[in-house]
Amino acid sequence: MATVGVEEEYLLVDPVTGRLAPCAAAVLAEAELAPLVASGEVQPELLQAQVEVATPVCDSLQDVGAHLLRLRRAMAKAARAHGCRVTASGTPPFREDGPVLLTEQARFEAIQRQAPQLVAEQLVNGMHVHVAVPSRRVGVEVLNRIRVWLPTLIAMAANSPLWRENDTGFASWRTIVFDRWPVSGIPPCFTDEKDYEHHVRRLLDTGVINDVAQIYWQVRLSERYPTVEVRSLDVQLRPGDAVLFAGLVRALVDTAVRELEAGIDPLYIDAELLRVAMWQAARHGLNGELLDPLGRRRPAGDVVRKLLHHLAPALQGATDAHEVTALVHRLLKEGNGADRQRRALADGGLPAVMELIVEDGSSA
Repeated sequence: MATVGVEEEYLLVDPVTGRLAPCAAAVLAEAELAPLVASGEVQPELLQAQVEVATPVCDSLQDVGAHLLRLRRAMAKAARAHGCRVTASGTPPFREDGPVLLTEQARFEAIQRQAPQLVAEQLVNGMHVHVAVPSRRVGVEVLNRIRVWLPTLIAMAANSPLWRENDTGFASWRTIVFDRWPVSGIPPCFTDEKDYEHHVRRLLDTGVINDVAQIYWQVRLSERYPTVEVRSLDVQLRPGDAVLFAGLVRALVDTAVRELEAGIDPLYIDAELLRVAMWQAARHGLNGELLDPLGRRRPAGDVVRKLLHHLAPALQGATDAHEVTALVHRLLKEGNGADRQRRALADGGLPAVMELIVEDGSSA
C-alpha cells in the first residue's frame, strides 16, 4: 500500500470567552521546543489565530493515529502555556468582536489585498490527506477516478455546522466558505498529465491567482510531494476520526490505481452535477440523502456502505478493513462532528460546544 501523510488545521481560542486568540507565533515556538516534535511538523497558517500540524510519512494507519495524537498533545500543551486552547472544529462557534489578525508573510498579505473580505472570513480548518503515487501521470488518473466520491467524504467528515454563534443549517459550512475562491470545488476530468499542467498554466496566466497553492480544488496533485492531496475534509474532533479518513482516502487512491491497471475507465459526471452533490453533502451531511457517484439520490447510509464496498479489496490488501469498517460503523451510529456539535448545543449551549471541540490532547 502507498504511504500516507495528514495535515490538520486548528484555531486558537480564549478558554473563557471562546473568541479567537491571535497567539500562533508564541504557541508554535513553544510547541517546537517539545522533545518529540520535529522540525516542520508545526506551522503557521493564514491567520494569527490558526496553526497547522503535519505528520511524517506513514506506512500504517496506526502510525497516522500515533503521530496525530502526539502532535495534538504538543499543540494543546503549548497553547495552555500561553493562555489559550486548540479547537478541532471546521469553523469557530463564537462571534468575533473585530477583525482577525493576518499572519505577517508576503504571500498571505498578497492574498489579503486580493480578497480582503474572504480572508477576514477564512476562519476554517481542514484536514488534508496526502497519498503517494508513482508518477504525476498516474496521479492524474487517480484524480479522475476519485472525484466522484468526494461529496461522500464531505458528508462523512462534516464538522462545521456553527458560525459566529449561529447554526448555519449546513453540516459543513467550511465547504461553502472555501468554495468562494476563484479556483475551488471539485476539479474537472483531465485527459492526461499534459492536460492537467495546461489547466494549471492557464489559471496562473490569468493573473487572478498568485501561485499554484491558490488552486483550491478539493483534490489536486501536490507540487511539493509525489502525492495526490485530498483537501475536502473538515478537521476532525478526534484523532481516531482522522485515522478513518486517512484509511478511506488511501484506499480510494489504491482502488483507482487498480482500476487504471485493469483498464477500467473512470466514471464521468458533469461538473454541474458534482457541484450539486458537493452542496448536498455540505448541507445535510449524513442526515437525509446524498447523490451517489452516478448522480442518483440515495439515503446517506446506503452511499457510505456503497463506498465501503467499492474499497473492500484495497482495505483488505492493506489489512485496514477491520479498523476502517469499525470506524465507519461508529460514525454511522454516533454521527459526524456536525451531529455531535449540534447535540452539545442542544444539551448545554455554546459552553458545551466549546468543551466538545477543545483538543486537550487526551482523546483518541
